[in-house]
Amino acid sequence: MLKQRLQDDVKAAMKAAEKRRLGVLRLILAAIKQREVDERIELDDTQVLAVLDKMVKQRRDSETQYAQAGRMDLAEQERYEIEICQGYLPEALSEEALDRLIDEAVTTAGASSMKDMGKVMGELRPQVQGRADMGMVSARVKQRLGG
Repeated sequence: MLKQRLQDDVKAAMKAAEKRRLGVLRLILAAIKQREVDERIELDDTQVLAVLDKMVKQRRDSETQYAQAGRMDLAEQERYEIEICQGYLPEALSEEALDRLIDEAVTTAGASSMKDMGKVMGELRPQVQGRADMGMVSARVKQRLGG
């Protein structure tokens, strides 16, 4: 399980005295724990991937803002955190693989127009979570459906 791997990596970082890495791993576990407490559930790997995906997106936004403000030290920290989080995400999808998944989802959902976008995204989300930027996926689905 992904959560167990994170916990094991925290222990390893503590033993190796990797303070910077340990801090990021603790942030990840805290975000997971927060969601578990809020929703009163035990997160499975898919839900942990969603948490990690959200954290990467937040850090990308922060990195951009810090860079625009000239705070390169903070932007570099955000890049480091993104790198750690992405180490737990599955490998990113290629353009061709993503297009193939979109085509399959459109066919499965029986989508013919923009009205069916929600159905298509519902089909795609579990397959691409953590493997592609959902904003980009949404734009491609919209283009595919003629929107």
